[in-house]
Amino acid sequence: MNIKLDKAGGLTEALALAADARMLGFELMVGCMIATSLAIAPALLVAGYARVVDLDGPLLLARDRPDGLRYDGSIVHPASAALWG
Repeated sequence: MNIKLDKAGGLTEALALAADARMLGFELMVGCMIATSLAIAPALLVAGYARVVDLDGPLLLARDRPDGLRYDGSIVHPASAALWG
Protein backbone atom coordinates (compact mmCIF):
# COMPACT_ATOMS: atom_id res chain seq x y z
CA MET A 1 0.00 0.00 0.00
CA ASN A 2 1.36 3.43 -0.97
CA ILE A 3 0.56 6.09 1.61
CA LYS A 4 0.86 9.76 0.68
CA LEU A 5 0.11 12.24 3.45
CA ASP A 6 -1.54 14.70 1.05
CA LYS A 7 -3.99 12.07 -0.14
CA ALA A 8 -4.46 10.35 3.23
CA GLY A 9 -5.64 13.51 4.98
CA GLY A 10 -2.50 14.32 6.94
CA LEU A 11 -0.16 12.69 9.41
CA THR A 12 -2.77 11.35 11.84
CA GLU A 13 -4.72 9.61 9.08
CA ALA A 14 -1.54 8.31 7.45
CA LEU A 15 -0.41 6.72 10.72
CA ALA A 16 -3.86 5.13 11.13
CA LEU A 17 -3.71 3.79 7.56
CA ALA A 18 -0.24 2.40 8.19
CA ALA A 19 -1.41 0.62 11.33
CA ASP A 20 -4.44 -0.88 9.55
CA ALA A 21 -2.37 -1.93 6.55
CA ARG A 22 0.23 -3.64 8.72
CA MET A 23 -2.51 -5.42 10.67
CA LEU A 24 -3.89 -6.74 7.35
CA GLY A 25 -0.45 -7.93 6.25
CA PHE A 26 0.19 -5.29 3.58
CA GLU A 27 3.69 -4.03 2.97
CA LEU A 28 3.96 -0.25 3.00
CA MET A 29 5.38 2.37 0.70
CA VAL A 30 5.45 6.03 1.67
CA GLY A 31 5.31 8.43 -1.24
CA CYS A 32 4.65 12.11 -1.74
CA MET A 33 3.39 14.78 -4.06
CA ILE A 34 5.66 17.60 -5.26
CA ALA A 35 5.93 19.77 -2.16
CA THR A 36 8.38 21.61 0.06
CA SER A 37 10.23 20.01 2.95
CA LEU A 38 7.65 21.44 5.33
CA ALA A 39 4.99 19.19 3.78
CA ILE A 40 7.26 16.16 3.40
CA ALA A 41 8.99 16.14 6.81
CA PRO A 42 6.02 14.61 8.71
CA ALA A 43 6.05 11.67 6.28
CA LEU A 44 9.39 10.62 7.78
CA LEU A 45 7.41 9.45 10.83
CA VAL A 46 5.41 7.08 8.63
CA ALA A 47 8.50 6.04 6.68
CA GLY A 48 9.75 4.09 9.68
CA TYR A 49 7.01 1.53 9.00
CA ALA A 50 7.56 1.34 5.24
CA ARG A 51 9.51 -1.09 3.12
CA VAL A 52 9.86 1.47 0.30
CA VAL A 53 10.21 5.24 0.78
CA ASP A 54 9.93 7.78 -2.06
CA LEU A 55 9.99 11.24 -0.51
CA ASP A 56 11.73 13.20 -3.24
CA GLY A 57 9.15 15.98 -3.65
CA PRO A 58 11.44 18.83 -2.53
CA LEU A 59 14.10 17.72 -5.03
CA LEU A 60 11.71 18.44 -7.88
CA LEU A 61 11.30 22.10 -6.93
CA ALA A 62 13.43 24.96 -8.23
CA ARG A 63 13.77 26.13 -4.61
CA ASP A 64 12.85 24.45 -1.31
CA ARG A 65 12.25 26.13 2.03
CA PRO A 66 15.29 27.19 4.06
CA ASP A 67 16.45 24.58 6.60
CA GLY A 68 14.56 21.82 4.76
CA LEU A 69 15.24 18.11 4.50
CA ARG A 70 18.78 17.16 3.56
CA TYR A 71 19.33 14.55 0.87
CA ASP A 72 22.54 12.54 0.63
CA GLY A 73 22.19 10.22 -2.33
CA SER A 74 19.20 8.02 -1.54
CA ILE A 75 19.15 8.92 2.17
CA VAL A 76 16.81 11.59 3.53
CA HIS A 77 17.94 13.30 6.72
CA PRO A 78 15.39 14.99 8.99
CA ALA A 79 15.09 18.74 8.80
CA SER A 80 16.51 20.97 11.47
CA ALA A 81 14.18 22.44 14.09
CA ALA A 82 14.41 25.75 12.21
CA LEU A 83 12.13 24.34 9.49
CA TRP A 84 9.19 24.51 11.89
CA GLY A 85 9.70 28.21 12.64
